[in-house]
Amino acid sequence: MKYPAVLSFADILPELDSFDTIIDARSESEYALDRIPGAINAPVLDDEQRIRVGTLYKQVGAFEAKKVGAPLVAANIARHIEALWADKPRDWKPLVYCWRGGNRSGSMAHILAKIGWPVVQLDGGYKAYRAHVASALENPPELDFRVVCGTTGSGKSRLLETLDRMGAQVLDLEKLAAHRGSVLGHLPDEPQPSQKMFESQIWDKLRHFDTSKPVFVESESKKVGNLRVPDAVMERMRASRCISLSLSRENRVRLLMEDYDHFCRNPDALTSQLAHLVQLHGHEKIKSWHEMANGGAMAELVDQLLVEHYDPAYLRSIDRNFVQFPKAEVLELKDIAEGDFEAAARRLHAA
Repeated sequence: MKYPAVLSFADILPELDSFDTIIDARSESEYALDRIPGAINAPVLDDEQRIRVGTLYKQVGAFEAKKVGAPLVAANIARHIEALWADKPRDWKPLVYCWRGGNRSGSMAHILAKIGWPVVQLDGGYKAYRAHVASALENPPELDFRVVCGTTGSGKSRLLETLDRMGAQVLDLEKLAAHRGSVLGHLPDEPQPSQKMFESQIWDKLRHFDTSKPVFVESESKKVGNLRVPDAVMERMRASRCISLSLSRENRVRLLMEDYDHFCRNPDALTSQLAHLVQLHGHEKIKSWHEMANGGAMAELVDQLLVEHYDPAYLRSIDRNFVQFPKAEVLELKDIAEGDFEAAARRLHAA
């Protein structure tokens, strides 16, 4: 094969995991929005340079823009080679892409090939990759989803994490979305990814699953924070077998206070989120919950939130949205210790 080889994403996909490095040659902001999973960012033009060259292209013309851009591109590629790839052996096999598979990835691929590396350039670039992801998520693989259901605080996320550690196949949508899936689910130190990044992560998980084995997933709503679960994936989940996780309300309160410790340490953050529930519960109720939070009655507040908000909402939605829930396997947890979740996970993983 002559290098740089320029291949379509359909041709690259079966070998995607075999590349030693996937290089995203776009700017930092493009990379941050979404990228091929596992790609590293080595901008041929950084954000500021891209704006400068792009403006020149529109206002003056292609020749002047390329004359200014070429030395920037050359300097950036040289810096990346020295800093990132100087130690790579002759058989190091990188995949390079940019936005449309044009000048930026072409320039980098050309130089890497001249050095002697078997570099592959993605024809159509990120846009071709993105089109594939969108199409694949419209018709996801036929997976044996096992949907872990349960009221808020019953330990669904902990069970999925334990199953994952044991080697079971797990699609943890809340982890991918960096959100716990409720009005209080925002993680204080971790912003949510973009919608496109969320979809890329889901696509990457789905393509690696063995269709002969079950995939455990939580009974999410259509949205996890600000992100939307792809419709076809949600439809498959809602038609799948269910597992009903059961835990006493007292233990659910304990678990939630552990998992939402940041609210216990910062009641102001909690009260600002509770304001979103005014339309459902009225100003007086929200005021009383604020007083509990600020007065240190956090366990009492969590218990009231379960009884008056979360449990009724769960009961209204679960039967309607997950058609196999009425015949769900019931899995009872006696406590919230690590051993309790390990025992439950072993039971599911062995089934």
